[in-house]
Parts: sequence; C-alpha cells; structure tokens
Amino acid sequence: MAKNNILISFVKIISVLLILTIILALASLGLFIYFNSPADFNNTVIVSEIDGITLADDGSFYIEVRRGESSRSVGRRLERAGLIRNRYFWDLLCRFENEHIKVGTYNISEPKTQLAILRLLIAGRQILYRVTIPEGVTLKRTARILQDAGICSLDDFLLAASDLAIIRDYNIPSTALSMEGYLFPDTYMFPKDFPAHMVVKTMADNFFNKLYEISPSLINMSANELNAIVIMASIVEREYRVQDEAPLMAGIFFNRLRINMRLESCATIEYVITEILGRPHPTRILNVDLEIRSPYNTYMFQGLPPGPISAPGIVALRAAVYPQTTNYLFFRLIDPVTGKHHFSRTYDEHIRAGELLTKPVWP
Repeated sequence: MAKNNILISFVKIISVLLILTIILALASLGLFIYFNSPADFNNTVIVSEIDGITLADDGSFYIEVRRGESSRSVGRRLERAGLIRNRYFWDLLCRFENEHIKVGTYNISEPKTQLAILRLLIAGRQILYRVTIPEGVTLKRTARILQDAGICSLDDFLLAASDLAIIRDYNIPSTALSMEGYLFPDTYMFPKDFPAHMVVKTMADNFFNKLYEISPSLINMSANELNAIVIMASIVEREYRVQDEAPLMAGIFFNRLRINMRLESCATIEYVITEILGRPHPTRILNVDLEIRSPYNTYMFQGLPPGPISAPGIVALRAAVYPQTTNYLFFRLIDPVTGKHHFSRTYDEHIRAGELLTKPVWP
C-alpha cells in the first residue's frame, strides 16, 4: 500500500513538473513570438540621434553597420528606431548565432522579425550601389569616382591597383607598376565600403573576360605581347571620337611602329601633363609640352610608351586587336563637333589638310 502511495505521489510530481514545463515552454514560445514579431513601421522613430538608420522616400529603411561595431550596439540603435521590439531579445539571438553581423548598408523594405533582420546582417546581403567608370579614364580618375560613390577610399584603391601580388596574379608584365589599362570601364554594382582589392579584382576579371570575348586566341599570347595591345588600345581610346575611325587610327599607329616612326600621340602628352606632372588638363598641346622628357612622350621617344595611359573600352580594344590595314600614316581632326578626322598617306597631304582648315571661306 505504501509503495502505491509513493508511486502515486511520484506520478503527481512528474505530472506537475510536466505541466509546469509545458506552461514554461508555452510562455517562452509566447515571449519568443512576441519579441520576435515584426515591429510596426508606423511606430518607428527616426531622429537625428539614431545615426546610421534613415528613412527612404519609398518608406523603407536603410541600416548602416559600421566597421568595428558590436551586434549589441546595432541592437540598441534598432530598438531606439523602433525596428525591433526589444534589444535584450536581440542580444539573446546574437548569442545563439555562430556568425557575426557584417559591415555594410542594408535595406528593410517591409517589417521583418528580429531573426530575419539578424540573418540579413549576418548573410551580408547589402545594398549595392551603381557606379559607372567611363571609357578612357585613368586609375587616379577611377579612384576619385569610387571614393565619391563611397565604395572605397582613393588611397586604398590606388594602393590595391599597384599591389605587385595582384599584378602578378593577372600575368601582367613585371615592368608594370600598376593595373592602369587593365580595369575595364563599365557600370558596376558595389556595396559601400567594399574592400579596395576586391574592387580591383572585379574590374580586372571583367577586363579579361571582355578581352577574350573579342578574341579567344589572346589567352595564348605572352604577357608582353598582350601588354602591347592594351597599351595601343589605351592610346586609341584617348584619340578616337568616331567609332568607325578607331581601327584606322590603330592601323596608323601600327604602321608607324613598323617603319620606326615615332607614334606622336597627343594623348600621351596629355597623360604626362595630367597624370605624371599632376597639372590641369591642357586646352591644347604647346610646342613646349612636346619637349617634356618622359618615356611616355611619344613625340620624343620611339615605340610604345612603358604602359597604358587609360582604361580602353570595347571599341578601342577591338581596334587594337583588329586594326584596319591601310597605307595611312597621319590623321588630323577636321570637325571638332562630330570628331571626324582626315587620314593621309604622306606628310605633305597631312599639312595640306591642315591648311584647308585654316583657309578663310570667302562669300
């Protein structure tokens, strides 16, 4: 009988504990559901003190996770803005996650649970910003564009673009001091504060993909042979304005190289003035500019300059790979509005074309 009483008491205790466990579990579940439930966007409070959380015109929110910031700090800002219900619940969730939140700028377009917001920040699914690098720009100009867009700092980009390890990875000649000419001008989507070396690699990968689309056989070229094509393309990029004339110009420059004639490209003089000497872009090239002693001065030295002078686009690259075969050796701008040039076989014809431009037209 005593044993039965003990058994009954034990069952009652177990039952009570089971009921309490169920009640505790249901209460915990209820608290989890409540605290994890999406906050009401209508109750959000965006004030100047809540730095890094802004309300967009479309009603969504931008959340900035700063470099070196803890998840607890992010939770406090989210709670103050009204985007989550409780920062302590946020801290608890963060403790159970194996990964840390990632630096970047994120967009919340609709109310989300705390868990969904946390996983968004852990996954690093950041807002991507569109940035366009025009054809014919230099590394320094590219760096300024990226810095102005908030992608990476100018100094970090130039440092990454001159990293010898990256240069070797892309089999660029050891004489190259930077990735000048090998970063394709295009429209990119980057997150804010993106690592500069990743920006450089993304643009370089794009460059070589585009180059091998023009001619798959280029992949078999030596580094020096390919570098010569890129240098030529960079010069053509800065010289042509009408697409159909780009292959003609490339053909002329190659003709000059074959007969050991100096390239005499004004674009290389501009590069010396603006990129090497750091002077403002000239409105016109003066005779004194042609006397600047630099290996990039193709009026003074024969052959190609030591490296590319700009970022060539598809038209210039294709022109350098497939130059038009002619007997031309000279070209001269004849229409500043349309950018058309006159092409000549002899220097006398070239001079006469210039005289026709300056000759007055009588009524």
